[in-house]
Parts: sequence; C-alpha cells; structure tokens
Amino acid sequence: MKKTGAQLTVFALEQVGVTHTFGIPGVHNTEIYDELNKSKQIEPILVTHEGGGAFMADAMSRTSSSIGCMMIVPAAGMTHAMSGIGEAYLDGIPMLVISGGIRNDTGRAYQLHDIDQHKILAGITKESWKVENHRDIVSTIYQAYETAVSGEPGPVFVEIPVNLQLFSGEIDELPEYSSTVQIPKPNGASIDEAIKLLEKSKKPGLFVGWGAANCGESLIKLAERLNAPVATSLQGLSSFPGNHPLHTGMGIGEYAVPASEKAFEGCDCLLAIGVRFGEIPTGSFGMKVPENLIHVDINPDVFNKNYPAKVSIHGDASEVVNQLLLKLDDENKGRGRGEEVRNIIRKEKENYFNEWKEELKGDRVNPALFFKALRNQLKDDAILVADDGNHTFLTAELFEVRKPRHFICPTDFNCMGYCVPATIGAKLGNPDKQVVGIAGDGAFLMTGLELLTATSLKQGVVVFVFNDGELSQISQGQEIPYNRKVCTQLGQLDIEGIAQATGTGYYRIEDDGDIPIIIDQALRAAPEGVPVIVDVNIDYSKRTRFTKGIVKTNLGRFPLREKVRFIGRAVKRKITG
Repeated sequence: MKKTGAQLTVFALEQVGVTHTFGIPGVHNTEIYDELNKSKQIEPILVTHEGGGAFMADAMSRTSSSIGCMMIVPAAGMTHAMSGIGEAYLDGIPMLVISGGIRNDTGRAYQLHDIDQHKILAGITKESWKVENHRDIVSTIYQAYETAVSGEPGPVFVEIPVNLQLFSGEIDELPEYSSTVQIPKPNGASIDEAIKLLEKSKKPGLFVGWGAANCGESLIKLAERLNAPVATSLQGLSSFPGNHPLHTGMGIGEYAVPASEKAFEGCDCLLAIGVRFGEIPTGSFGMKVPENLIHVDINPDVFNKNYPAKVSIHGDASEVVNQLLLKLDDENKGRGRGEEVRNIIRKEKENYFNEWKEELKGDRVNPALFFKALRNQLKDDAILVADDGNHTFLTAELFEVRKPRHFICPTDFNCMGYCVPATIGAKLGNPDKQVVGIAGDGAFLMTGLELLTATSLKQGVVVFVFNDGELSQISQGQEIPYNRKVCTQLGQLDIEGIAQATGTGYYRIEDDGDIPIIIDQALRAAPEGVPVIVDVNIDYSKRTRFTKGIVKTNLGRFPLREKVRFIGRAVKRKITG
C-alpha cells in the first residue's frame, strides 16, 4: 500500500496515545499539521514560542496518562524548544519530539534549516532518529515512544524529512502498536538485605522523589508500618501526601523545614526511593545521610554518585515498595515511636507557620497566609505549578500538596519560564481539575505571553504572579556575600497591561486583607474558560530555610582564606555602603 509520511506519522502518534501536539507549523511540517487537523484523537496546539510548547508537553506528561508531544520545525524550532527538552531530560520526564527535516531527495546542500539537529540534541535526549524512508516512520515512532517511557523516562527526537511527509511511498504494513516495554524485577537478595537493615533500625526514615510518585497507598502503608518520617525531594513533593501526619517536607537537615530537621534527628537507616540525591533536594549536598542507606531507583546509574548506599535496589519503585511491604508485614510487627514522631512533626509545622505569621506584618502579602488561604480554597485534587525562583521554595515550605503528580515545577535543569506554559499543558491534560500556577515576576516575563494560547483555547487557569520587582532568589543570595544586588532588579512591570494584551482576567492582592477575597474571585472566574492573572504584592523579606541553609553550606565549604575574604568584603561594604 501507499501512504504519505504525514499520514504515517499521525497514525503512529494516535497509536501511542498522543492527544495533543505543541508547536508552530512551518514549511517543513505543514503536511503533518494538515493531517493532524483531520485526526479525531489529536488536537494540535499552536503556541507562541516553541520553548513554551516544550513546557506544555512536559506538563502533559507529568500530570496525565498521555505523553507530551511536540510538532516543530527544524533548526530554530528545535533550538527554541531546547530549554523544555533539557528540563524533561534532567527531570526524567518522557517527551516525544517530532521535527520536520530538510529534503533528502535533492542532493542539494545549504537548504533552509540545514543543520545537524542530532549533534546539538545529543546531550539532552535519550536518543534521536532521522527517518530515511516511508517504511521506517511508524516503527521509528514506536521505538522512540518506548525509549521515552522505559527505564528512567526522558525526551526523544525524531526527524522526518519534508519530502517523505509530502509524497506517498510504499509500505509493507500498517501495524498497530503493542508495548514491548519491560520493567526490571528487583533482586530478591537486595530486598532481603534491606529488610534486615530496616528491622535493626531504631529510627528509620524515608526520603522519596518523583520516582515514587506512582507508589500511592503502598508508600503510605510502608511509612506507617515503619512509623518513619517521610521527607521528599522538590520534584517529588507530591509523592507523599502533605496532610499525612508522617510527612515532614522537602529535604533533611538545616536547609529543610524544622519538621524535617527535627523528625530525622538520629535517623539510623534511610530508605531513599526514586530520588537521585541531586543538589537541590540535598541542600547543595549539605544533607547528612546515615551509613545504612537503602537506595531504590529505576536507573542504576544514580547509585553511589553522591552518597554511598549500603544496599542498592534496581527496580520500579512501586514493585520494590510492594515487596518490602509484604516482608515487613510478615516479620516486622510494630514500633513504639509512632506517636512521638507524629507529635514532633505536627508541633514543628505549627510553629513554623506561626513564625512566618508573626514575623511578617507589613503592608505586603505574607506568603504563609497566602498559601494557607490558597490551600483552603483549592480542591484536594487541584494541580499546582510553580516556576523557578524564590517562590518555588516558599511553595515547597508553605503549601500542602495532597495528591501524587499534582505539584510540578522545574528542578534539575531549573529553567525559569516554566510555569505559565506548564499550567496550560496541565489543564489540557486535566480539563476537569483546578490548575493554578505560581510564578515570580522575572519568570513571568519570560513566557507570560503564552497566556494568549490559554485565552484562545478557553483554558481557565489561574496564574499568581509574585511581584516584588527583583529576581529575588538570586538577589537574596547576593546580599550576604556582596551586600549589594547586581543585575537582579527588574524594570517597571505592568502586569495588568499584559492581562489586557492577552485577553485574560486580572486581579491584584495588595495586602493580607485581600488574600481570601481575591483568591475566591479568581478561582470562580476560571471555570468560565477565562484564564486569570493575579498580581500578588508579595513580601519576600523573610528568607526561606532553603535559602539560608544553602548559603551557610556553601560558605562553609570555602577555604579559610577565601571565607575570610568574602566575609571581610561583606562587612566592609555593610559599613561603607
């Protein structure tokens, strides 16, 4: 039979469950877009910038059962999308990137968009392919999809030359997709070793990341069986319910919230599940890990990179947790520290909220009061999307996430500009849920115009912009060692003007008295299909535990001579200005 490459591409995407594509059409992919327009399953989404499209695809993968898919032009479309592809790569998020390509049937050099895309993308994709004939299109997309979702997930890239898209070619068959993905089985001996360590432990603890997001009730049962406090990574904040009495917060140690620091004191066995011990969740590697570390991950390459493990278990987190739970149910009948741990966590969480409440009583918006009111007014299954900045760690410390995969943010790639497009992607993947974004004003400036896409699609998302006129996460980091802020003050930003330009609703929270009223009005407006911007006059004067902790940790590592120089310079500038 004969089919055009465009027809084959859309067929394959439908087979692997794609529901939306994100991108901008150009001369190298208009034939595919024309076929997408005929699809009853896939909706092509026009974005304002491919970088925003990549963040939408990322959020689709994180919050729904569909893989996020990009449909882009080669060269500039690919380079624009690279920030989002890189974020997905370092965060372990599956993404399928389909790009048009230059003609491979003319023999001509220096064609429009003629660039080796695969060399450029080699460091931020799991694998990439360039299709050379019609027969390989469907099988290549199937292979790419399985690569994206297997093992530690990540982005993949497929280039399809434009002549293959445009013209019909002979194919042998049109096979339906059937998964061949294999999930590695955990080693039984390693499971037994882990059980022995947990049985001997007097004060076990759990540290969970995004890799544990699908463990669900089994992870809760495991924590309860061990009476163990549970801390999370930033990315894994939703992997354990924040309203569970054993949940402590992000990280373990001085850079973490007091509930985490106190509950993990004396921890003699740490069970780490689906977490890589990267720089952010460990507070710039300031986390203290006990000798008895049990590390569980789908990617064996992460073992013993930053912290040596006594036992490493390679496998799917859900399978490992279920096996541990079965053995502990049989042999590990109870522990006496449960109430003590719960009381510590409850007390320290209350104290930390009250600390924020009492210390900030000015004419701006107190972050603790804002997040408490937001949590009270959102449904349990609302999805919260953060960007990269000071607000990220305020969210992590002060907002209670209750459902798996219902909090997302950029982490290891740490790319500003994520929130607005990711909020749209999450809403498209979850049309019946509340989807709310939190962005700093600097991050909002990068991709805020993507709200035009939300307006066009009638996506009722709410984006709260924490507006303080600075790149505050960096400016706060500058204050201690430099006693000045360099290149971190923003120009005058008219957020209401951006709302008018993009056709969104606009509200402003001026002070604490406005918080509950404006949140309520914004959330009521969104279900009408109108995106809403809320301009929040945020008070950033109190630093998060994370910010204070990492400054202390990094300064403490300086050689003595350099430490004296930095401190001396800061003191001198404090005196002389």
